[in-house]
Amino acid sequence: MSSNLDLKGRLSFLNLGELLQLIGSSGATGTLKIISDFTTAPGVIFIENGNAVNASMANLSGLEALFGLFGWSEGWFEFSLGPVNCVKTINKGRMEIILDALRLLDEGKIEKLRPAAGAIIEAPAAPTAKTPPRRADLSPLIKGPLVDYAYVVDEESFYDGDEIVREGAHGDWIWVILEGAAEIIKTTPSGPLRLMKVGDGAFLGSVAALLSGDNVRGATVVASGNIQLGMLNSQQLTAEIASLPNEFKGLIKSLDNRLHFVTHIVTETHVHNGSFLKLIQDKKLALKEGQNEDRLFQIREGEVVVARNTESGYLPLAHLQKGDFFGNIPFLTLGHEPHAAAVFSSGDLKLAVVDTVALQGAQQRLSPTLRHIIEHLAACISATTLVAINLFNKSGLSRERRIQDGNATL
Repeated sequence: MSSNLDLKGRLSFLNLGELLQLIGSSGATGTLKIISDFTTAPGVIFIENGNAVNASMANLSGLEALFGLFGWSEGWFEFSLGPVNCVKTINKGRMEIILDALRLLDEGKIEKLRPAAGAIIEAPAAPTAKTPPRRADLSPLIKGPLVDYAYVVDEESFYDGDEIVREGAHGDWIWVILEGAAEIIKTTPSGPLRLMKVGDGAFLGSVAALLSGDNVRGATVVASGNIQLGMLNSQQLTAEIASLPNEFKGLIKSLDNRLHFVTHIVTETHVHNGSFLKLIQDKKLALKEGQNEDRLFQIREGEVVVARNTESGYLPLAHLQKGDFFGNIPFLTLGHEPHAAAVFSSGDLKLAVVDTVALQGAQQRLSPTLRHIIEHLAACISATTLVAINLFNKSGLSRERRIQDGNATL
């Protein structure tokens, strides 16, 4: 690794989850070294285009090592930009890695690195202006990159508990969080369900609304503490989207459909309604979970269901129809197929193979703001997917469906 460090600091200021989001949002490639106060050998994470591709910690490697490093809360981090020379063994997106790791920490399945027995540890220095106080809260918080103020046309402040967006209301504007955090809340028959928390650099609003000119808000957004928002220039963003190739516009709409569907799955699971499990019935397995598939497809006829094989059986994550896309999107990680979910298809399925080189070229020509909005959409899909899986595994819905359907296979 180069001796020139591009980012350095204390883990008490930025924990590993926040670091992975910060580096990921910039799409950087380089090596992240984690140095603990309680061990002599550092942990190392190799990152390509913002996503972890391998890691090492003691005698561990790959995803197991990366999860283990979330137990290191004391010490330093050092990140150096530059090409990495390693075998890619991690295919999960950064948001799924972060949420999985935080859940494993909460369940006590990741060992927290502590001083050896009998070691004498100096008491931590009192916080000063140069030493921010330690933050114990490790709850998942989706953040974005640094804000491009060229797209901000107005600013607005909200106070703790204020309702920023109401589910069911109409609106096509998009905000970026300049400072603070907000909770995304879904209305259910059993009461409000908190889906996730978003912070600095995250976006509020649907990018697909810029394609149609109107949008029904799919969730309520409430300020978590005081928050400062920047309203983005909708006309500028709409004009940019209008100039995109039709395939790229279709991909944006298809991604938005995925987020709406997996949010619906969370709501239905929360109220213990497992009717969505019938979606897989009478469909054949078209793409195995983890299959080595580099192509991206657009549906011409028929339909597919994207489903994760969980400890409780297959959980539908996306119901895709004519015009939608599935497969490998080279510049986005959703926590879905091909690495983390299977694809089930109807018998009348007809597909077109998408030119991903042309699609990626269009993505690279996007303004940083629009590119970050789309990446944030992918992060929300990944985060909501993890919420759905955790609820499903606790719900017992799959077992109940088997009992109801007799010999049905899920």
